[in-house]
Amino acid sequence: MTTPLSRRSFLGLAGLTVAASACGGGTKLGSGSPAPAAPAPTFSGGEYSGPKVTLDYWNGFTGGDGPHMRTMLAAFNKEFAGRIEVRNITRRWEDLYPAMPTAIAAGKGPDVAVIHNDWIGTFAARQVLIALDDVVGALELSESDFIPAVWGAGVYGDKRYGIPLDVHSLGDYWNAGHLDKIGLKEAPSDRSSYEAALAELKKAGVANPFWMPSKWPAHLMFVSLLWQHGGELYSEDGAKALWGSEQGAEALTWMVEQIDRGYSPAKVAIDTQYAAFKNDKVSFTWDGIWQINDLKTNAPNLKWGLSPVPTIGESAAVWSASHNFVLTSQAGKDPNKVQAAKFFVDHMSRQSTEWAKAGMIPARNSARQDAAIADLPQIRLAADLDAFHFLPALPGVGDVQSKALELAVAKAVLKEAGPAEALKDGVATADKLLAENKRKYTR
Repeated sequence: MTTPLSRRSFLGLAGLTVAASACGGGTKLGSGSPAPAAPAPTFSGGEYSGPKVTLDYWNGFTGGDGPHMRTMLAAFNKEFAGRIEVRNITRRWEDLYPAMPTAIAAGKGPDVAVIHNDWIGTFAARQVLIALDDVVGALELSESDFIPAVWGAGVYGDKRYGIPLDVHSLGDYWNAGHLDKIGLKEAPSDRSSYEAALAELKKAGVANPFWMPSKWPAHLMFVSLLWQHGGELYSEDGAKALWGSEQGAEALTWMVEQIDRGYSPAKVAIDTQYAAFKNDKVSFTWDGIWQINDLKTNAPNLKWGLSPVPTIGESAAVWSASHNFVLTSQAGKDPNKVQAAKFFVDHMSRQSTEWAKAGMIPARNSARQDAAIADLPQIRLAADLDAFHFLPALPGVGDVQSKALELAVAKAVLKEAGPAEALKDGVATADKLLAENKRKYTR
């Protein structure tokens, strides 16, 4: 996930219907979905003590984060050799998600996997996952052990299906050389100061200090601003899109105004805002923390910093996502695999100091507070834990985001419609998709 393309691939495919061929034909959960698993044995904690088992572990860490995950796995396999062997199977996220249900149904999928929090609802509804309430109970885990919002993101239908490994969010990358021209040591954190800085940067000779994308990651910027203005994405029952609200219009209007004020060129092509930042042409760019290692490797001469996304609305809020460990119904057929996999999940979630080196924010408070990672750029983004906001665990929510919300944001930024009109049209599409998802994922 160290390149815009790989990261965008994962989020873009959130709109992909999982194993699409298996979801059609009028079946409610899809003929390719695994049959409901028998109740899995209860996890009581402690190390695994059964016969040796081999666990197939699927994940999408194909980028710069891959070596860090492999380091963690090698340490696990060495420590527990003779009892548990974990086979690492890395696939691109856009390949992993559609393949999982049908592979599990055929007994050739993962026993344990890492998926993003916004896929938990979809896979739980399709009965691909095993609930992990016994794990958190036996280990006495609670919200107080984790970033609160990420802890809540692993729940669907009053059951826990995910144990969070990390948080990855948008941040505000800033050019230190540009800011030095106007006497600033880092990015401003509030609206008036941020807008004043943009005006001063333009006067200082930076032609376009803040390029506004119409696509990636424009929709992530929009939802952050929506939440900052007090808006919500969807109704609690998942039946209605709410982002066409007054708060949504305010959020999108601010994005468009950056073009109107000359801080951004019009019609910014995908990825060019980030490329311009790397090439010392842009003062600020909002992007994911997965870009940290890319900047270190591929822009070694650029002097940059990373701050939380500024509070443009009434309260701090930022789009966030999380990698979660999950157990599958394939593992549920073997009591020993279930016990070994649950032990593996707990152990790995505790060893997240190494994972922080991949540019992630550890989800566990104990790991995040480790002095060994205190100076990593992304750690400062966790100063205000209440700012992290996640997509709701609605089955098929990615479909709605990509086919409705993202297109509405692009329509406004490209000046094809006003913000309120673009959102209204997008909500109409979203509500139809939400209704289809209700039918598709009803048990």
